[in-house]
Amino acid sequence: MSKECDVSDTIVLGAGMVGVSIAYHLAKRGRSVALVDRREPGHETSFGNAGIIQREAVAPYAFPRDAKTLMQVLPNRRVDIRYRPGGMMESAGALLRYWQNSAPAAYARILPEYASLIGLSTQEHAPMIAAAGADALVSRNGWLELYRTAEAFEARLAKVEPLARQFGLTYERLDRAALVEREPNLSEDAIGAILWRDSWTVSDPGGLVAAYVEAFKALGGKVIKASVASLEQAGEGWRVETDAGPLEAAELVLAMGPWSGDWLGRLGYRLPLFVKRGYHMHFALQEGRQLNHWVMDAEVGYLLAPMRAGVRLTTGAELANRDAAPDLDQLDAAEAVARKLAPLGARRDDTPWKGARPCTSDMKPVIGPAPSHEGLWFAFGHGHQGFTLGPATGRLLGEMMDGEAPAIDMAPFRADRF
Repeated sequence: MSKECDVSDTIVLGAGMVGVSIAYHLAKRGRSVALVDRREPGHETSFGNAGIIQREAVAPYAFPRDAKTLMQVLPNRRVDIRYRPGGMMESAGALLRYWQNSAPAAYARILPEYASLIGLSTQEHAPMIAAAGADALVSRNGWLELYRTAEAFEARLAKVEPLARQFGLTYERLDRAALVEREPNLSEDAIGAILWRDSWTVSDPGGLVAAYVEAFKALGGKVIKASVASLEQAGEGWRVETDAGPLEAAELVLAMGPWSGDWLGRLGYRLPLFVKRGYHMHFALQEGRQLNHWVMDAEVGYLLAPMRAGVRLTTGAELANRDAAPDLDQLDAAEAVARKLAPLGARRDDTPWKGARPCTSDMKPVIGPAPSHEGLWFAFGHGHQGFTLGPATGRLLGEMMDGEAPAIDMAPFRADRF
């Protein structure tokens, strides 16, 4: 006997920060919404991130273009970036376009477009934090971008000042003495830092997503734990077959992060997508020592985050196939450096966490209507900033789906830009 079909106004596929935020905003607009994921909400990429709502991140990560950096990357021993030949070959076309879009003229066009989205980040998280009763998870004291050499520190500050002026960012330059006042247990390798005041930190990223899910459910939203077997247009709407039964809705939102490409191909779309993988591990602190802020070791390329589960060490990016077996050398290399900087104790996790960031060749997410399918909407490709941009994406997509003028120009984020 076939299972009864669940009917909603909207189905959202993917229950990471982006999908959950979209579902919340649509439910708040009075829609009946089914949020579907094969895992519990917030247990994939949104679980493993650095836990920063990065209001300061107005400049997306560009592909390195100078010969010096490329030669340093080539031996494949850096902490901030590693690669696997198979992954590079699989994503060669998208990576080439990423490199091209990182050229100065192209990047200069992309920067203000990307910044317009980041500008909505904390202001859109704020009402969702309040609705979810999640203030205890969030600190508004900023985070530290730490430097080891005066040359790199001054070069970074020279870039930061015009960005801060153009996009309304607030930061503080900390010399060694000021840094020691805030973080007395860091080694002398740290000579200064930038304190980013506008950004917020989250002690349990997966917990914040879960809190947002509860706020969504309080609005009448449904969460369905199921694997998607197929999706297709059915009449004037969409039908999704899952292992928990069929679902139907007038509109469908694809917000499956690094898994979005699997379904795009079946629908006939070829977008320049690739993944950057990452790892994390939690550590205890040595007895009597402390770490008061989220700290990014900027010249090395990892981040330390004092979370509920322990101090989370997150690596930089690994260019590899999404589902390839983990290679823990990058994490081990980061740990070796971090132990010389901060008072890390024993590892707390049995095994490291591995995840994948969904990226596009022009560093901007895809948010908006599908070019060739009525009632299908896209929301993926947020790269390093899905956790930051989820609520902003939810607001903007809700405005677009209801035919309202969105808060910012959404043309730079539509799928038909490619």
